[in-house]
Amino acid sequence: MRAVVVPEEGAPEHMTIGEVSTPEPRPDEVLVKVHATALNRADTFQRQGHYPPPEGASDILGLEMAGTVAETGSEVLDWHENDRVFALLDGGGYAEYTAVHKDRLMAVPPGLSMREAAAVPEVFLTAYQALHWLGGLQAGHHVLVHAGASGVGTAAIQLARRAEAHPYVTASAPKHEVCRDLGAEATIDYQSENFAHRIADRTDERGVDIILDFIGAPYFHQNVDSLALDGRIVQLATLGGSTVEQVSLRALMAKRAQLLASTLRSRSLDYKVQLTQEFASDVLPQFIDGQLEPVIDSVYDWTDVADAHRRMENNENAGKIVLSIIE
Repeated sequence: MRAVVVPEEGAPEHMTIGEVSTPEPRPDEVLVKVHATALNRADTFQRQGHYPPPEGASDILGLEMAGTVAETGSEVLDWHENDRVFALLDGGGYAEYTAVHKDRLMAVPPGLSMREAAAVPEVFLTAYQALHWLGGLQAGHHVLVHAGASGVGTAAIQLARRAEAHPYVTASAPKHEVCRDLGAEATIDYQSENFAHRIADRTDERGVDIILDFIGAPYFHQNVDSLALDGRIVQLATLGGSTVEQVSLRALMAKRAQLLASTLRSRSLDYKVQLTQEFASDVLPQFIDGQLEPVIDSVYDWTDVADAHRRMENNENAGKIVLSIIE
């Protein structure tokens, strides 16, 4: 089969379309013909040699995909040839075929195209895990989402609104409209505003119950200042740096704060199966009636994958960047 290969770690132009072996599904796996995949920051880090795949995972880039069932393993009973499916992956999405454990697949909701479906798994499952499993999201909670126009950010805004919480976001000013259209109640320009001050004004000094942060060290102190009593910071990435200077444990104790750090890709199969199945049951129906929607920034033919990576690395996107493999 054809796949995006990275013969040399580094710049986007090192990626190319090459020939690799088609995966053979294990008894509990399904071979999927990939129609579309989508970019994630992890893909850019892996391309540069900074984020190797978990042991046993495909070394091909791509953490999500949508496609049709091509072949099923001997233990697979619930999926059949040509079923429309999509899934979160540990790797292997930038390819014509990928093998997926049968219990990690979800049926593409009626009305969603393959491109739209490919833009759902990684960001919505990450946001769902962060808000509900780690953050303890409840109705009435105040939630601050950093990088609000990112894929996970746009998903988190929608999931917070769905839970009758109050989402606030940081994003560059040109991306504020996208966030407001999704339901963000306040948009903060991280380039020109102190978000802790804005949160204090917005919440009458109360603070927020949950913070989803991808930036890391540069935001840590303002995050603590922004928390309500018993608030939680859910740390999902450290794009701005990982070393925080002069941490005051007393400030954390005064807020009775919780700092929860999480990655999803390295979690166990059982964890990811449980997350997928809960999401499919609890959330997926709302893509059918339009209460939730994937936010797509742009679609590239997968042969233009280098341009797609440059767009993400230049922070030009608002929402997901999709790679189309089958027109």
